[in-house]
Amino acid sequence: MIRFDGVTKSFPTASGRKAVVRDLTLDLPRGRAVALLGRNGAGKSTLLQLVAGTLAPDRGRVTCGGTVSWLVGLGGAFHPELTGAQNARFVARIHGIDADALSAFVQDFAQLGDHFRMPVRTYSQGMKARLTFGLSMGIAFDIYLVDEITAAGDAAFRARSYRIFRDRIEGASAIMVSHNMAELREVCDAGLVLENGRAHFFDDLEEAIAMHLVNIDMT
Repeated sequence: MIRFDGVTKSFPTASGRKAVVRDLTLDLPRGRAVALLGRNGAGKSTLLQLVAGTLAPDRGRVTCGGTVSWLVGLGGAFHPELTGAQNARFVARIHGIDADALSAFVQDFAQLGDHFRMPVRTYSQGMKARLTFGLSMGIAFDIYLVDEITAAGDAAFRARSYRIFRDRIEGASAIMVSHNMAELREVCDAGLVLENGRAHFFDDLEEAIAMHLVNIDMT
């Protein structure tokens, strides 16, 4: 379960502080793959960062019932001078899992070739995204946070990414952001719509998508 208890998060603007999330009290049920929907600038990435713990709320508290992944699909905060392999071994030690096994999994999955043994500072954004996704899928988290996992790679790589992601979340929870409704329908079974600092949970994904489309039409 992911619980938001009176959570508010705001940012300074030229006209004063703007609340991206406003007094949010909500429980997301365990074992669901939730599509996080909202127009550009609605605060989807902010909400994911609040769950990940990389961003602190102004008020309130976010609690998670289990281990939480970093934001899958983004470049990740790797040490730029270490190689992909060294970063993988470092992550494995942090999470207390077998470093050889994780490194082998990531090397096979991310398809970075010789770059896996090169410093991450030499990677393109797409290569960093592959490394991040491979590391995340190599660790059994209770909650996966996903931001556009199809942003990198060819069609075959994206298809493989979705297959392994669906396997991972069979026994876990997930919150997923994507601008592609077909991709969300393929993976998710519930929805959370963020609009004007408020979030509305829908047990039915189609109801969430319908509300999201109405919100977009109103702009």
